[in-house]
Amino acid sequence: MHLVDVAELRFRRALITLDGSMVAEAILPAFLRVAYPLGLDIVLIRVVPTVPVAAEDPGHAQDSAERMEAEAEAYLRAVAATLSLDGLRVDTMVRTGEAPQEIIAVAQEVHADLIAMTTHGRTGLRRLLFGSVAEAVLRAAPVPVFVVRVSPTETATRAA
Repeated sequence: MHLVDVAELRFRRALITLDGSMVAEAILPAFLRVAYPLGLDIVLIRVVPTVPVAAEDPGHAQDSAERMEAEAEAYLRAVAATLSLDGLRVDTMVRTGEAPQEIIAVAQEVHADLIAMTTHGRTGLRRLLFGSVAEAVLRAAPVPVFVVRVSPTETATRAA
């Protein structure tokens, strides 16, 4: 039997994934109940999808990508400012690419002990067609993943 040293279980830094949606933001109240008592440092990440470059107008794709990155940075700064007011240490990162791969890469770069995110909880054909960032992260993450399922009803309630 292998005993685990309690010091090895200490969580110091959590990576929270956000995409600007109410579904993704549902992770905040759920996870912060854990983060505050543990005194976790928080890193917020938003992954901006790669903008396809049209051969006839590559400058437009560049402008669009820069605009999306600037919007993502402003969004994360606003969320971070709110969390910082409550006494948390918060950093932000914007990445461009495929969300699962970028989330995992950043978790390793910032030495996150935990990844926190939401999922739509799709099943069957919808999951097959739309994929699941949460599922891909769960399969490949080098650290534990804290996932909160947000139902369509909860999403509609938050929007109201």
